[in-house]
Amino acid sequence: MNANALPLAVSIGDPAGVGPEIIGKAWEERHTAKLHPFFAIGDPACFAPHWNGPVERIDSPEQALERFSNALPVLHVHSCASVIPGMPDLDGAHCALQALEMATGYAKSGNAAGLVTGPVSKAQLYAIGFTHPGQTEFVAERCGIAKNNAVMMLAGPDLRVVPMTTHIALSDVAEQLDARLVRQRIRATAKGLERDFGIKHPRLALAGFNPHAGEDGNMGREEIDIFGPALEKIREEGYDIIGPLSADTMFHAEARAHYDAALCAYHDQALIPLKTLYFHEAVNLTLGLPIVRTSPDHGTAFAIAGKNVARPDSMIAAIRMAAECAKNRLAYSQSCA
Repeated sequence: MNANALPLAVSIGDPAGVGPEIIGKAWEERHTAKLHPFFAIGDPACFAPHWNGPVERIDSPEQALERFSNALPVLHVHSCASVIPGMPDLDGAHCALQALEMATGYAKSGNAAGLVTGPVSKAQLYAIGFTHPGQTEFVAERCGIAKNNAVMMLAGPDLRVVPMTTHIALSDVAEQLDARLVRQRIRATAKGLERDFGIKHPRLALAGFNPHAGEDGNMGREEIDIFGPALEKIREEGYDIIGPLSADTMFHAEARAHYDAALCAYHDQALIPLKTLYFHEAVNLTLGLPIVRTSPDHGTAFAIAGKNVARPDSMIAAIRMAAECAKNRLAYSQSCA
């Protein structure tokens, strides 16, 4: 069965957070949003405290296609003793981790078209022995991919950004950047755009590290000493990339029309423009994996869990993007055959 005929697997995330609510609301909008069939993985009972829609327990991904029209299909993985919205506990963390493990397995084994991960509480996961920095690294390990080869991309309707360094202190960024890392991120981004987005000749842009991209070394030398040699070599390999550009002038509408993705030196340099433009629509996806993996670009939002105010926009966008990427991957693999 090809990916277009398979449902997507959606891990529930922390059951005390907004995951169950936004998954349920995404199912409610399945027709208007034209969503590919999907099924949730977790405890079916976790949805009732958050959302009053129809839920139907399933035993296999195949059943999701049969039940999706009438109810949200949920594959049971862990029975929570109780779920209180906004009050996470270790039992819920076990549910979130087991759901993530199973959802990853279904995508990896070819029983699901792709993986969409609900928001988790890292603090709760760490308390039960979780040793990875986040879900991205966990999924990469389960797929046999080195964590440095799993690249985070954040995507909105007309902006895609890749932070070359992620969850580290700003004071540590300069020492983490080197020409090898820059080249690796460029290659992974270009490959991801071609394979997951169907862009045959990706156009990339590299943001400078310093103000005004260093002003010829007068405001820092990273652009000269690190980015320059990396770009010279990567262009010799045939990659189409401009930069380093002054980061304060490369994210307005006219500038965005000249590239398909922007690579940024650090976390906030990438995420501030994306979230400013598309706070409710941004999607986090992982490039470099053998499976499609996306997630909403927000956290558990415990403060609003159970209040029926969580917006499903980012979850809907994540489900839609996962389906599109799976379709593009199938076409890419067929073109390479």
